[in-house]
Amino acid sequence: MNQATGKRGEDLAARFLEAAGMIILERNWRCAAGELDLVVRDGNAIVAVEVKTRTTSRAGHPLEAITPVKLHRLHLLLRAWVAEHEMRRYQRLRVDGVAITLLPKLFIDYRKGI
Repeated sequence: MNQATGKRGEDLAARFLEAAGMIILERNWRCAAGELDLVVRDGNAIVAVEVKTRTTSRAGHPLEAITPVKLHRLHLLLRAWVAEHEMRRYQRLRVDGVAITLLPKLFIDYRKGI
């Protein structure tokens, strides 16, 4: 996957989540420990959203790329984001995944609480 494909997937995911009523708080937040693709507010929860985009499904389901180690890091990064942005009042934190397959036709698979 190239950068353009990744950005397209993140744009599609952001629109999908906004249409579902979530509020995008930040895109591509970085710190020394890593990056969060999207940070959103879903009701009273702050959610880190990992977006995985594939051109086709030949390489398997996009979310298969999220290993247990990666998932653990996403949880740590979300806590770091909350601390940096002084959002501790939000007690509910969650990591979600959005899998996007572009061809043969656009398919978006949203998984809450991965």
